[in-house]
Amino acid sequence: MGTDTVRARAVDEAAERRREQRGWYFYDWACSVYSTSVLTVFLGPYLTSVAKSAADPDGYVHPLGVPVRAGSFFAYCVSASVVVAILVMPLAGAAADRTGRKKPLLALCAYLGASATTGLFLLDGDRYLLGGLLLIVANASVAVSMVVYNSYLPLIAPPEERDAVSSRGWAFGYAAGALVLIANLVLFTAHDSFGVSESTAVRICLAAAGLWWGAFTLIPLRRLRDRRTTSTAEGVHGWRQLAATVRDMRRTPLTLAFLLAYLVYNDGIQTVISQASVYGSQELGLGQSTLIAAVLLVQVLAVGGALGMGRLARTYGAKRTILGSLVAWTATLAAGYFLPAGAPAGFFALAACIGLVLGGSQALSRSLFSHLVPPGKEAEYFSAYEMSDRGMSWLGPLLFGVTYQLTGSYRDAIISLVVFFALGFVLLARVPVREAVRDAGNPVPERI
Repeated sequence: MGTDTVRARAVDEAAERRREQRGWYFYDWACSVYSTSVLTVFLGPYLTSVAKSAADPDGYVHPLGVPVRAGSFFAYCVSASVVVAILVMPLAGAAADRTGRKKPLLALCAYLGASATTGLFLLDGDRYLLGGLLLIVANASVAVSMVVYNSYLPLIAPPEERDAVSSRGWAFGYAAGALVLIANLVLFTAHDSFGVSESTAVRICLAAAGLWWGAFTLIPLRRLRDRRTTSTAEGVHGWRQLAATVRDMRRTPLTLAFLLAYLVYNDGIQTVISQASVYGSQELGLGQSTLIAAVLLVQVLAVGGALGMGRLARTYGAKRTILGSLVAWTATLAAGYFLPAGAPAGFFALAACIGLVLGGSQALSRSLFSHLVPPGKEAEYFSAYEMSDRGMSWLGPLLFGVTYQLTGSYRDAIISLVVFFALGFVLLARVPVREAVRDAGNPVPERI
């Protein structure tokens, strides 16, 4: 084969890789609107208000006959959705690896979640159980879809590109979240001008996120490619595969050590994302417009933060950059505990701090883990990763809900999350990542 032919083939492969990468970014663009508009901004305060309207005189609702303080119902539903995701994730990861058909699985999860999110338009009156059920389906669906989505990263980006590609994906997601939040802010603040009530405006914003998610998922489904698998195993045995993955990780214990650290600190991140609006509305007494504007600030700064932390990782390495972000998370939560009620300026300052570290800490964790995955086991290992990401992030919301249930104080609930970032820092600092990459059988980047 001549030199010109080899060069031409390399150019074609690079062009195809870029095309897949651009398509891959758009799933972040599609589903991140759910995370921002639904989970972070609107659904927490709105579902809490619906639950309170259905509560007894003591402030309790009784799903399945269990007394639950109405203010804890949303946090418990988030925790329950993660348990559901845990049950399904091993099946998705095993199916993706054994069949090589990732796109149908991605489509199934995405459109199930988008449909449930769109169905939140029906959430009104005292239908708190309907809201809880749709939240569980949507949140579990987005978590499982991310198993398949993240497993593409090692396939579409060589090691030297992964920090940048992962960071761009997060930036796309936060850009979409900001764009949709601007539209939400216009609709919510001027709902009278549009001839709708405040609650109807909220329900429109919730449903629109589902429609956005479904529409833009078409782009990655068109551009990403399924790859043939070399597996000869018959059938899909999700839990058996997960058990095999965990046993396999014993041969790469440093990969397992990273997952443990990530499980801990990411639990804190996911809980802050889902409970921040509840804290702002219920404890600080801030209006919905203020909360939307604060989360919009997070989205705008998170775009630059994700890209900026990607650049820092090229200089200092991903591990050091993530450790720095965990220090910032801890300081931000500690400051949030002392915020006075009715003080939007302080809440905006905390939102700015969160925005600067949010995207980067998640994007760099994803790209760092991609170096720790043995070749040929991407979906299988990313299934375990996703269980550490969204899949195991049930303890934080549960702790948040239980703390509020016992104390009646959201301040106590928010400060309880500091332990996740402090312990995560200690665990990550103990992982020798260069040795972990070598143990996984991958080339060690110059900076990691």
